[in-house]
Amino acid sequence: MNYINILTITITLFAIIDMIGNIPLIIKLREEYGEIESLKGSIISTVIMIVFLFFGKTLFNVLGIETYHFGLAGAFLIIYFGIKMVLDIQESDKKQQKKAMKATIFPIAFPLIAGPGTLSVIISMRSEYTDIEIITGILINAVVIFSVLKSAEWLKNKIGVTGITIIERIFGIILIAIGSKMLLYNLILSINEVLDSTAYVF
Repeated sequence: MNYINILTITITLFAIIDMIGNIPLIIKLREEYGEIESLKGSIISTVIMIVFLFFGKTLFNVLGIETYHFGLAGAFLIIYFGIKMVLDIQESDKKQQKKAMKATIFPIAFPLIAGPGTLSVIISMRSEYTDIEIITGILINAVVIFSVLKSAEWLKNKIGVTGITIIERIFGIILIAIGSKMLLYNLILSINEVLDSTAYVF
């Protein structure tokens, strides 16, 4: 188990989930829906991510997709998230919340934490990292998720709006760098596959 890889995975997921940047939204949900069950929300989102990690592999086998193919898509997605954080691009539907389910499950656990972007990146990581490294990164983030959910109001008061903005910009730049690394890695694997296939034909 490579600890550098675990650190990279942890930072990547932390930046994509963006719990610090979601503090204002979490506080708003608390005001609208009442107390959010921090432990329950953390556990549910973690289970979703881990289950999807293994379910995705089965799905890819059925569809005939290699993990590095998906890794290319994940790399582009990571770069997109990084650019969005650096340039402060907001999603209009992010603020549209429904009361059909408790806020702990929807929208906190899904899609705020274990959303399509997070799940896509988790699957794309399998082309470069081991399952145990990814799971470790997910579990570390679960602790961070619980901590932020539990102390969102306190963090906002201590860090402030300016502090939250600075943190988002820093992690946005880190995401772009990590996404570029993943893009090059998976692109090389894809090119090698094409070259091998071409050599086999001729």
